[in-house]
Amino acid sequence: IFLLDEEGNQDESLESKTLSAEDQVKDHSTGARVVAGQIFLDSGKSDSQAEDEENIHSQDEEKENSLEELNSVEMSNLLNKDLEEAEIQTPVLTAIGGTADGEPCNFPFLFMEKEYAECTADGREDGRLWCATTYDYKKDQKWGFCETEEQSNKRRQMQEAEDVYQTGMKILNESSKKAQKKEAYQYLLKAADMNHTKAMEKVSYALLFGDYLKQNIQSSKELFEKLTEEGSPKGQMALGFLYASGLGVNSSQAKALVYYTFGALGGNLIAHMILGYRYWAGIGVLQSCESALTHYRLVANHVASDISLTGGTVVQRIRLPDEVENPGMASGMLEEDLIQYYQFLAEKGDVQAQVGLGQLHLHGGRGVEQNHQRAFEYFNQAANAGNSHAMAFLGKMYSEGSDVVPQSNETALHYFKKAADMGNPVGQSGLGMAYLYGRGVPVNYELALKYFQKAAEQGWVDGQLQLGSMYYNGIGVKRDYKQALKYFNLASQGGHILAFYNLAQMHATGTGVMRSCHTAVELFKNVCERGRWSERLMTAYNSYKDGDSNSAVVQYLLLAEQGYEVAQSNAAFILDQKEASIVGENETYPRALLHWNRAASQGYTVARIKLGDYHFYGFGTDVDYETAFIHYRLASEQQHSAQAMFNLGYMHEKGLGIKQDIHLAKRFYDMAAEASPDAQVPVFLALCKLGVIYSLQYVREINIRELFSHIDMDQLLGPEWDLYLMTIIALLLGTIIAYRQRQHQAIPRPAGLRPAVPPQEPPPEHQPPQ
Repeated sequence: IFLLDEEGNQDESLESKTLSAEDQVKDHSTGARVVAGQIFLDSGKSDSQAEDEENIHSQDEEKENSLEELNSVEMSNLLNKDLEEAEIQTPVLTAIGGTADGEPCNFPFLFMEKEYAECTADGREDGRLWCATTYDYKKDQKWGFCETEEQSNKRRQMQEAEDVYQTGMKILNESSKKAQKKEAYQYLLKAADMNHTKAMEKVSYALLFGDYLKQNIQSSKELFEKLTEEGSPKGQMALGFLYASGLGVNSSQAKALVYYTFGALGGNLIAHMILGYRYWAGIGVLQSCESALTHYRLVANHVASDISLTGGTVVQRIRLPDEVENPGMASGMLEEDLIQYYQFLAEKGDVQAQVGLGQLHLHGGRGVEQNHQRAFEYFNQAANAGNSHAMAFLGKMYSEGSDVVPQSNETALHYFKKAADMGNPVGQSGLGMAYLYGRGVPVNYELALKYFQKAAEQGWVDGQLQLGSMYYNGIGVKRDYKQALKYFNLASQGGHILAFYNLAQMHATGTGVMRSCHTAVELFKNVCERGRWSERLMTAYNSYKDGDSNSAVVQYLLLAEQGYEVAQSNAAFILDQKEASIVGENETYPRALLHWNRAASQGYTVARIKLGDYHFYGFGTDVDYETAFIHYRLASEQQHSAQAMFNLGYMHEKGLGIKQDIHLAKRFYDMAAEASPDAQVPVFLALCKLGVIYSLQYVREINIRELFSHIDMDQLLGPEWDLYLMTIIALLLGTIIAYRQRQHQAIPRPAGLRPAVPPQEPPPEHQPPQ
């Protein structure tokens, strides 16, 4: 298991974290120990080494023996001490100009009755750094500059850029209005023009995605190239993305791989995630489960450390094809009027509405932004009405603490106890956490276990997760990996991301289960996809909903590179609909085909059918009925798709990519009707058509004259069949004659023979319309 980098810098998102050298060291075999970042292998000495050691002086031998007796901690401390001493020995500064040019600076030195341990700009209006070369500046007047004029100008410029950047970031983080965020990016643009690295990173991504700045792929590419030259991992990862997707540059998977690798070596987590997916799926590299595991596990460690007990951020996986067909149905988003209705109920004192809205605002998601203040207010109202669930969530909020609710173990314990006494599983789990970690109460593993068991029995995922952890680590119970696996599995079914993480660790190391690299990678991938970058899925969807398909497709393409199946299918859908103008007309279908293929490889049925359609009609590839048939068959067999079955029936009927077989065609049509009620009408029409074709084909195949020659009328109708036939003909003839006579009687007379007075009623044929 990788150690988490506790000192990892956290900027606006996890993607800006840089990893220490220890984080990037792979698992080593037993007998190896890591000391001060170096790997020492314990191995036996060879005979030649033994002979050389006999000639070593006895004093050196004693020193070596004493070193061998040191344990790994002492060795680490010793080496760390040497490193600290080496760091202290900084290069001596030499004064430039002034009254002591070329003389070494003296630290500390006294100036204006104050000691200075470093160069200062005090006493100078131009802000240039200087130092004294003797202790007492006033007495000796010996001084010089610590930097050249050029260095001074550059430093002041960078300080000014930093101030502008911090102003922009303050506005960006504190505001939620679009106009204010656009104003913030104007500050960041100014700082980027002054070569501020972090500002350039923010601006380049904003230009790439069209976030609060007009989308400009070419300008973002130029900034990424500049950042890459400076060694920025963010810039390297983004340049890799441009080469992978062919945006603003000619597509090159080889260059993309190089830049992704450099970005990952620099500690960029998104680059690690992209490489993990590429090694897992074999995109541009040889497929390697172990390499994928290394990259995914490293990212998963950071995602898991960033997740609180709430289970992490809610990831909205909205599929654009489903959303276009049924707006609002597939997304799980709550309509604004529905939210207002719940708010109305909550204001009227509906406790269930208060708890529901409290949870929505606590976690965010389903179109509701995370807002701890409103969550606290709703939970408070419901708790005052005696709702145990609200009490438990108030306890959770006090236990974790936030900007709105101050952290307080005592208050949390009070609410947890009240909820637990009412049999609430959330309260029981919270009380278990208090006893497990000694939050407001003495540590008591037996009570912790008891409360976790009660919560787990009621199906609460936190209780299941903590119970699994206790069995895994042997805390308060005998260590039992099978029980740990059982509870982690139960918690993972409830969607708890830390349960997925723990299961992944067990499968990766073969603890309590057979080691399975493939299972571990899939679980770690699931964890990684719950990182903060998953919020980009919602941003991309909002861009598409607002009609900005170019911004949406770029965002989906980056997420697709990270391995998000929903992003791959959404990017392919936008390209398929030809809604993105940044992609050339000739490149639209080939790129869509690529992403349908990747989404299909991850088990998305619609993507598999789309692959069949593309090969059937020749979109982005040559017409290939055999390949189309293979894709339809896979969708039919693996996902039981009614549409795929119908298409297979049609191909069998027409003999496309397969030998024509009307019987198999009918079988697939019947299967499609059974698989989906929606397919029954088209299947009925197809079967009617098939019946007509079958009948015509049967008639075409037989000889009519030969058929009549084989018919024996005496045997079929009896010996008097000719009399029956003559009678029938006579009756038909009589019927026709009678019908003709009645027609003659109904014919009106000529106008000259009509009486002078017209009849009172016109003939029936000439009655006016009513």
